[in-house]
Amino acid sequence: MKSSAKPNAPTVSCPICGKHALFGPENKFRPFCSERCKLIDLGQWATESYRIPLAEDAETKNGEDGLN
Repeated sequence: MKSSAKPNAPTVSCPICGKHALFGPENKFRPFCSERCKLIDLGQWATESYRIPLAEDAETKNGEDGLN
């Protein structure tokens, strides 16, 4: 007889599609809801759609290159 109890792991929104995804060891694609969403995210990193912004310092903002 199967248990109808839900796992204790919390659910999160998938970063790609927004569906609820189990955030626990039972979900091998976490934090994504599926392999498809996981691969879409990987593709966005590979094509440099995601970028980490550089912190601008005061010299760069003023148009100087910071070299003396």
